[in-house]
Amino acid sequence: MSLSSLLEIPQAALSFVGQKIATMLLTPAQFSLASLLSALCVAILCLALTRKRRRKEIKLRVLLRAIFPRRLLRSASSKADAGFFLFNSFLATALFGWAILSYHLVSTTANAALVSAFGAKQPTSLSEFHSAGILTVALFLAYELGYWLDHYLSHKVPILWEFHKVHHSAEVLSPLTNFRVHPVDTLVFYNILALIMGSTGGLVHYWLGTATPHFTIANSNVLTLIFFFLIGHLQHSHFWIAFTGLWGRLFLSPAHHQIHHSTNPIHFDKNLGSCLGVWDWLFGTLHVPGKMREKLSFGVEPKSQDAHTVAGGLITPLYNAFAHIKPLLRPRRASARTSPHGAVSAD
Repeated sequence: MSLSSLLEIPQAALSFVGQKIATMLLTPAQFSLASLLSALCVAILCLALTRKRRRKEIKLRVLLRAIFPRRLLRSASSKADAGFFLFNSFLATALFGWAILSYHLVSTTANAALVSAFGAKQPTSLSEFHSAGILTVALFLAYELGYWLDHYLSHKVPILWEFHKVHHSAEVLSPLTNFRVHPVDTLVFYNILALIMGSTGGLVHYWLGTATPHFTIANSNVLTLIFFFLIGHLQHSHFWIAFTGLWGRLFLSPAHHQIHHSTNPIHFDKNLGSCLGVWDWLFGTLHVPGKMREKLSFGVEPKSQDAHTVAGGLITPLYNAFAHIKPLLRPRRASARTSPHGAVSAD
């Protein structure tokens, strides 16, 4: 390798980091300065309304203390979240991006398969705007279904739980907790999304008789982006904002997701969706919160001393997952009768 080629490596790395930082600061992406500021405004508004209903004076100092409590800032869990944020934002994509299926590849393949099986369709009489609207809603519903399915499997399949458990080991919740995920968990998630959303996109394109774009902002589905700007970041937070009644069955509030992270066994494997509650409602995994704040603790029992370390977050899950696979790799004697191993329950 020549000297000029070696010099291009750090330049490419700096360019990649610069683009990531620019996206976070300047574009209205799902995780960006704009979306965080929007979530902050929603949190301040909710806190102010709560204090007003209780006829308490609204003071900026009190609001800031409520938004940024010391226990959150000083927690080892929060510091680990920050480390995962840096790793997953700047390293994981570059290292493992090649292993993620493309939505466009799956969509094109699905559409081609339908054309091959049933023949090409004439384009519908719908306008481009209506076609884009239909695809936008279809992909939003597909995203939510893929999110629920991945989440369900991550809780129910012992090997996948070992990786997803990293996310649940957080003992305090903040927007950075969203990045507290093992790379294997991320790979499974995005590949499931690509399969479900790509298949949905191919089916809609075939039905419309033509390929059409959907409504996006910063390469994100506009409906998903609206959700993130309103309450998405607050789902990993300490703010008890609860949707109850019918609204609590249709949409997942921050309180829904805090219940999902609860160490109380009655909350295990509940509220597996992202922003829609309809899939949880349909499949029986919905737990609607009450208006009054529930006393919750977060984490995985029993708590591990290395849960907030590099070893505990990245290496230990690989070792534990292999422990589930190892018995399957042992050669079995033809005359021996072995009993099946019991499944490990997810916390």
